[in-house]
Amino acid sequence: MINKKQQIVVKLGTSVLTDGTKQLDRARIVELIRQCACLHKDGHKVIIVTSGAIAAGREYLNFPTLPNTVASKQLLASVGQSKLIQLWEQLFSIYKIYIGQMLLTRADLEDRERFLNAQDVLKAMLDNHIIPVINENDAVATAEIKVGDNDNLSALAAILAEADKLILLTDIEGLYTADPRSDKSAKLIHEVDHIDDKLLSIAGDSVSGLGTGGMTTKLQAAKIAGSAGIEVVIAAGNRANVIIDIINNHPVGTRFLPQKTPLEHRKHWLFGAPKAGIVQLDDGAVNAILNNGSSLLPKGIINVQQDFSRGEVIDICDKSGKRIARGVSRYNSDALRQIAGHHSQEISQIIGYEYGHVAVHRDDMIIK
Repeated sequence: MINKKQQIVVKLGTSVLTDGTKQLDRARIVELIRQCACLHKDGHKVIIVTSGAIAAGREYLNFPTLPNTVASKQLLASVGQSKLIQLWEQLFSIYKIYIGQMLLTRADLEDRERFLNAQDVLKAMLDNHIIPVINENDAVATAEIKVGDNDNLSALAAILAEADKLILLTDIEGLYTADPRSDKSAKLIHEVDHIDDKLLSIAGDSVSGLGTGGMTTKLQAAKIAGSAGIEVVIAAGNRANVIIDIINNHPVGTRFLPQKTPLEHRKHWLFGAPKAGIVQLDDGAVNAILNNGSSLLPKGIINVQQDFSRGEVIDICDKSGKRIARGVSRYNSDALRQIAGHHSQEISQIIGYEYGHVAVHRDDMIIK
């Protein structure tokens, strides 16, 4: 194992979990879990984004004939989701590892407060050595709030987790110059530093028919994650030791290099919303933010303007009203008014709860 401990998101497609059949391949899943368990034991933080709920539902119901409707798919997903998470739980228990389920929709990741709540839960699980198992909430999601495929969901989950690496496991070795199933001259592309329209056209609409994602959605996911500074690897899930080899930087699959200025790209993704309010700071807090790279602590706040919710974007200004930064507030406006000027250790005593000791974390802040 390499020495640097990483935060890793592993996305497992339906074609990987079923090995191309109509039902979940327990032997394949156990092998993938073994690799994740090795990384977990070695100190890496592993997050799994799993497909397969609909396939699990079909298998459990003995492959019923159902109309091709959204309701039928949601029925299968609702039945299969519990079976799928039970399987993950049983198989991880072989290695005495606990898991926690997270069901997400796009709405959870686009709403600032829900994004922060999901991030807090994810961090709490990882801090307590629990492996999060994430899937889209297909049983209740409508077209308007669905991510649409678990490739893009895994990219958003990687951003949520502030991951170092996103591994997309599929049923082919990686991205080829053409579809290797139909073109024998197709060659594997080992490394990509930029995803453009030409590359997307190479991907085409290839899909196994078992899941909802093809190579195009994997490139979309790689572009989203890469813009947030996250390295992405697309590789074959049936390759021996594939996950461990990727983490040890062996030449496996197709590697997508991250953007060179990752933090700012990640922040621009977070800060698509207009400002919801303003906080003004004393001179000490302004100096700490501008010159010391500090987060904003409640102690430095002298004024809170407008009403806003936790997770919304606010302007951070000096006493004269000049903006020095923008950031995502960890507390709503009412809470900030109560804790303004107080030490961080007093937060819980004053408002009865806390979301951490900072008002705006440095990682959620852009200096202006």
